[in-house]
Amino acid sequence: MDARQVAKDTFGRHLEQNSYPGRGLAVGRAAGDEGWMLVYFIMGRSENSRNRRFCADGDRLWTEPVDESKVEDPSLIIYDAMLALPGIQIVSNGDQTETVYETMLEGGRFAAALETREREPDAPNFTPRITAKLDCRKGEKAISLSLLKANAIDPALTDRWTYRPADPAPGIAYGLTTYMGDGSPLPSYVGDPLLLPLDGSAEDVLSAYWKALDTDNRVSLAVKSVDDRGELREILIENRHE
Repeated sequence: MDARQVAKDTFGRHLEQNSYPGRGLAVGRAAGDEGWMLVYFIMGRSENSRNRRFCADGDRLWTEPVDESKVEDPSLIIYDAMLALPGIQIVSNGDQTETVYETMLEGGRFAAALETREREPDAPNFTPRITAKLDCRKGEKAISLSLLKANAIDPALTDRWTYRPADPAPGIAYGLTTYMGDGSPLPSYVGDPLLLPLDGSAEDVLSAYWKALDTDNRVSLAVKSVDDRGELREILIENRHE
């Protein structure tokens, strides 16, 4: 089975047929070998989680409340989801986006930045922190991904995985989500990064991923398109609440 078929099957199984993969990201080569794409989505079961939307300005993508009067705890739901440095794009499911940005701004490394962070403190779920970097600088490995999750024996501890996969073929992305599906507590993501499709234009990708996410639980989705130098072309957004 080739990579495109694996990506298609994974998309169907892990997104289309899964009511709650949680938050998710994907980074890969645009179809037609025309630059790169970064995908990020959020889902929610509670009113607090659903009371938010994506906003963008330049390379920056962030979450904000739809109704500030209904915000219960902003600490884990309001954050910068995408930031950029020259030749570098960063995406994550929490405020570790800023940790990576600030560390790399000072010349530090992606993995070193995330060594300073832990899984989220939201017991009993202990949501994983998922992060990715696209590095378009000459001589650098293009994609790095990080998964920080609670240790299965002692959730006070954090297990850490950093992945540096080979560059994907056009139309293929590497992805991570926070959960394997719905449950109580929510089952944390398990396994290597997913192969996921990036078929067509940024508009096509936005439409495909939005349609794949469970209609009751989807909240917001963004697709960022950049060129081979890592410079922004556009960010497209779909929000449950405008």
